[in-house]
Amino acid sequence: MTSVPTLDWGVRLLYLQSAGLAALTAYLVVLDLTKAEAIAIAASLTVMAALAAVAVFFIARALRRRAVRARGPAVVVQLFLLATGGFLVQYGTLWAGVTLLVLGAATAALILVPPSSRALGVD
Repeated sequence: MTSVPTLDWGVRLLYLQSAGLAALTAYLVVLDLTKAEAIAIAASLTVMAALAAVAVFFIARALRRRAVRARGPAVVVQLFLLATGGFLVQYGTLWAGVTLLVLGAATAALILVPPSSRALGVD
């Protein structure tokens, strides 16, 4: 398999997102263990973050293996990232929102550009 830089970088950014979700999960576990308020809601949020980290990891792995069916879910993950970034820009932490917007747009662009499409056999 020939290396395609755009697809390789898109996959790397997906792995970065998975690692970020894993770090968020670890942080939420610490909060769950140290806080006693609304444990059911906190635990469900922690489980959702863990599931998201695993899902993004498997999407990145499938895209690295050039599975064309992984491209759609990878783009959907980026749309969620863009929505979260937009929300943070409007109502939360500006720097985090801008970071998520740039990361989501860059990853989606790298996955959707023509060289990546050709490498996946979509062309």
